[in-house]
Amino acid sequence: MEPPNQPPKLDKRQGIRRGVYVLPSLFTVGTLVCGYFAILSTLRGAQMLAAGVATGLSLVAFDNAARALGWAILFDGLDGRIARLTNTASPFGREFDSLADVITFGVAPAFLAFVWGVRGVDEIAGRDLIQHIRQVAWIITFAYVICGAARLARFNIDTVKPAGDRRFFVGLPIPAAAGVVAAIVHWQKQPLNSWEFAVGWLAVIGILAFLMVSRMRYYSFKALDLRKRRSYLAVIFIGLIIWGIWSFSEPVLLTLALTYALSGIILRITSKIRPHPPAPEEVHAA
Repeated sequence: MEPPNQPPKLDKRQGIRRGVYVLPSLFTVGTLVCGYFAILSTLRGAQMLAAGVATGLSLVAFDNAARALGWAILFDGLDGRIARLTNTASPFGREFDSLADVITFGVAPAFLAFVWGVRGVDEIAGRDLIQHIRQVAWIITFAYVICGAARLARFNIDTVKPAGDRRFFVGLPIPAAAGVVAAIVHWQKQPLNSWEFAVGWLAVIGILAFLMVSRMRYYSFKALDLRKRRSYLAVIFIGLIIWGIWSFSEPVLLTLALTYALSGIILRITSKIRPHPPAPEEVHAA
């Protein structure tokens, strides 16, 4: 018999299990860090524009903000994937992830879209016109944040419902919307200085906000099981995408972001042209 006052023995497996539960939240923290860095980089770029520095360091600041959002998308995808693979999904992780997404994929890209797309517009077009454009830009970028938050709130509510078709999201996921903003800024880099381009840019932000709260379906990739054996062609295809992003990040990331954002519209059009039996209820996701 053991002495009555002897402390209980620690189970090493229990400590490892707790570490596994923390792992997805660490990736969520990485998402938050990237979003915070993107906001700071955008603020630095705004200060340089206000000081009349339209090239050089200001371009680096905006590009760094876009790159940070790209890394955040990677971390956001990994935390959910790891939680599912390790069977460590929890209500806390779900709520923590949604709060991080509001900041990183809602506030940060909206701030970047406003500063990069509107603040650098040349006032030669007329001070009154520029002032009106900036007021409209404030409303549209704020609408982007509201639609993103509503998207995440709808996701949190629908997670308590029985699981439906895991192949599709309902509405454009907020990380994908932020990815479009980041990809365009990363591709162009130079802040917009023409009011015509600024108006077109605001139209893009408004469309992204609408797609997030729409009922259009987007492929979720959640049904993709990485533990299954894949054809060598799939490995080659993934390798080519990674190489393309590494070597030609601007056009490749822009193509991927726009293709996914437009896929929901294309799927909706094709479903109207070619009727099919009603599918199971889709999964509402962030």
